[in-house]
Amino acid sequence: MDLLKTIAAKLITGLIVLAVIAAGISWWQMEPQTRQVLMTGTGRILAWLGIVLFLPWVSFFLIGRVAKMQSNLAGGLLVAAYTLVEVVLLAWLFDWNIPGATAWTFLIVAGLFAAVYNLFTCDWIAEKLA
Repeated sequence: MDLLKTIAAKLITGLIVLAVIAAGISWWQMEPQTRQVLMTGTGRILAWLGIVLFLPWVSFFLIGRVAKMQSNLAGGLLVAAYTLVEVVLLAWLFDWNIPGATAWTFLIVAGLFAAVYNLFTCDWIAEKLA
C-alpha cells in the first residue's frame, strides 16, 4: 500500500509542477491586454470574496438582535438580505455585464456560495451571542 501512495504522490506532484510551468509560460507569452483583463477580473473577485467573508462578522450586532427574536423567518430574511446585497455587489463590480452562460453560471454559483457561507456563519455567530 505504501508503494501505491508513493507512486500516486509522485504523479500528483509531477502534474502540479507541469501545470505551474505551463501556467507560467502561458502568462509570459500572454498579450498585455489579456493579462490586464485577467488581473482586473481576479482583483474584483477577490474584493467581493473579502466582503462576503467579513460582512457577517462586522454586523454581528445585527445577527445578535435577530437571534434574540427566536424567529426562523427573521434569520432567513437576514441571510437572504446579506446574500442579495452580495450578489448585487458582484454584478456591480463587473459593471452589470453578464454576457453569456459562463458569466451567469459564475454569478449563480457565487450567489450559492455566499448564501451557504452566510447561513453557516450567521448561525454560528447567533449561537455564540444568544
